[in-house]
Amino acid sequence: MEMRFDGKTVIVTGAGAGIGREYALEFGRRGANVVVNDLGGLRDGSGGSSNAADMVVAKIKENGGNAVASYDNVSTEEGGRGIVATAMDSFGRVDVLVNNAGIIRDKGFVKMTAGEWDAVISVHLRGAYCVTRPALEIMRNQNYGRIIMTTSTSGLFGNFGQSNYGAAKLGLVGLMNVLKVENKKYYDIHFNAVAPTAASRMTEDIFPPNIAERLHPKFNVPIVVWLCHEECTENGSIFLMGAGWFGKAEIVCGKGVCIGDARRDIPAEEIRERFAEISNMEGAKSVSNVEVFSYMSPLLS
Repeated sequence: MEMRFDGKTVIVTGAGAGIGREYALEFGRRGANVVVNDLGGLRDGSGGSSNAADMVVAKIKENGGNAVASYDNVSTEEGGRGIVATAMDSFGRVDVLVNNAGIIRDKGFVKMTAGEWDAVISVHLRGAYCVTRPALEIMRNQNYGRIIMTTSTSGLFGNFGQSNYGAAKLGLVGLMNVLKVENKKYYDIHFNAVAPTAASRMTEDIFPPNIAERLHPKFNVPIVVWLCHEECTENGSIFLMGAGWFGKAEIVCGKGVCIGDARRDIPAEEIRERFAEISNMEGAKSVSNVEVFSYMSPLLS
C-alpha cells in the first residue's frame, strides 16, 4: 500500500532546487500540503529570488497537489516563525519539517574568515534552530510530528576545506540527540538525521559527469519519505544515502577500562601504559548518557 500524507502539512526548507525540490515534489505527489521554502540565493548564500520556490509550487500544483511558497530566511528567528506561520495560515497544522536549507563556503581552515564561518553555521545550524523551535511547539500541542535534520559525511567523517560546514552538520546531530531526549513524553514526535549524497548545485564542481548522473537527488528521497511517515517509529537515528544505497551510522562507545579507585590521582603515564585498553573498540555500541555512566559505576559505588 502506498504511503500517503493526505491531510498532513510538510515544510521543506531549501526546497527550490536539488534534493529539497525532490523532497517537496514527492510529498506533494503523496497528498501532503507542502510549504516550499527557499530564499532563492546562490549556493554561497548570496542573492535572493522568489522564482525557485514559485516554480516548485507550480509543479506540485500542476501534478494535482497543494503547495504554497515561502521566501523567508531560515537563519533568522523572524524567518523561522514566518515559515511556520505560512504553514499554519495556509493549512492549519504542521506535521513534518525537513531541515534541508544550506549553503557552502569552502576554504581551508587557516584561510577561512570569520564571515565565511558564521555564514555557513548560520544557515545550517542556526537555521534548523529557528525553524524547528516554532514548529516543535505546534507538534507538541498535536502530540505528533516528524523532524528531519540534514547532516553530512563532512561532519561525521571530515572533508578537506569544510570545517564550517562539517561543524554545522555534526552540530545538527547533537541537536537531534537532545531533542529526542527532551521530547520523550511526546511519544509520537520523532527526530532523525540524514546525510545525503547527490549531484546538485551544492556539488556541481565535485562529481564528474558520468558519476553525477548516477547521483541524482531523487535517490535520497525514499528514506526521508519513510522516516516522515506516521507508520515509522524510528527516532534519533542517522542515515546515509546516495545513488540507491542506504545505510545507518552510529556514534559508538567502547566499554573502556576503570583505572584506580576514584580516590587517587591518576598519572598520565598510567594512561600511556593502558592506552590500548582504553582505545579497544571490541564490542563497542551505541549508548546513552545513562549507559556511559554505568561504565563508571564500579568507581562511583
